[in-house]
Amino acid sequence: MPEQKKMRITVLLAEDHPLTRDGIRAILEKAADLQIVGETGDGAEIMQLVADLHPNVLLLDMVMPNLTPAELERRVRENYPETVTLVLTAHDRDAFLTSMMEAGAAGYLDKKLSAGQLIPAIRRAARGEFLFDKEQLKRARRWREEVAAKWDSLSEREREVLQKLTEGAENKKIAETLGISVDTVEKHLKSIYKKLGVASRTEAVVWWLEKGTDFRT
Repeated sequence: MPEQKKMRITVLLAEDHPLTRDGIRAILEKAADLQIVGETGDGAEIMQLVADLHPNVLLLDMVMPNLTPAELERRVRENYPETVTLVLTAHDRDAFLTSMMEAGAAGYLDKKLSAGQLIPAIRRAARGEFLFDKEQLKRARRWREEVAAKWDSLSEREREVLQKLTEGAENKKIAETLGISVDTVEKHLKSIYKKLGVASRTEAVVWWLEKGTDFRT
């Protein structure tokens, strides 16, 4: 009886740095059962390539032009559930890790992985395995609890003031928009800084941009 051929795992490689992409490609080409069916360096192209190619695995860089990773992953999960996403990134931050875990990615891997680690990880993801380890799960849970607790501590008005801050509004403009006095705006800002554990407008805006995604309406 002839030996059954091993099924090929098709991979879409999304990475915007050409040298890094070349290195990843060279690693994957060592495995006979992995086939790169498409490549892109532009986040705006990923969804169309997933739709056209239906890869088994989307190997995704976390930071690319024209890319909101968590939103992309939610769309992939909703429309192309046969494609699993593995994040391969140099940005090992709790915020990024948590957002991709919650969006439905299969794993969050460091770009420093060797060929002996990356190739098995892709095979496992293609089999439907969940690759987040216990430490990553703990980090994500801790991050979400801390962020949610701080967000819940803000009053509705403080959330409105914070939103206006992120839009670049000065205190006078915030006061006019919300129908309150400048003194009241300043009091809200002091309270916001204290509750978020930040010391300035800039730090409050950074907190919102990095951690407030899930709370935006």
